Amino acid sequence: MQMRMSFHHVCIETNTYTESICFYQKLFAFDIIEESKGFHGREYNTWLKNGDIIIELQTPKGDHSKINYQLGTIGIMHICFVVNNLDEEIKRIKELGFNIFKDGKEKYEICGKYITKIVAPEGTVIELREY
Repeated sequence: MQMRMSFHHVCIETNTYTESICFYQKLFAFDIIEESKGFHGREYNTWLKNGDIIIELQTPKGDHSKINYQLGTIGIMHICFVVNNLDEEIKRIKELGFNIFKDGKEKYEICGKYITKIVAPEGTVIELREY
């Protein structure tokens, strides 16, 4: 018998809590649905939501800082959101002052489709693509 599942959330740890909150709220219209201070040894543990997408954003426990993993070796490489118009989104992102595009490229062509990858303050790569 196959186990039935649905996706609940992705958890992101950040040393740049304020900047990361601003990034997800301003760029992607996430709302804070719960913010807990002093949560299990963390300064903050915050739940953000946009539609069915939920992000748990948390600061490191105690004095531990985020481990700097080498890109491409382990873990989630990026999070992807579908947008209606990629060019409009790139323009909007730049107008909001968030212009840290992965590898300095605003747009990639992959298999005849275009995507963009922007780097969040904590280092998470956010991919946007049209479908």
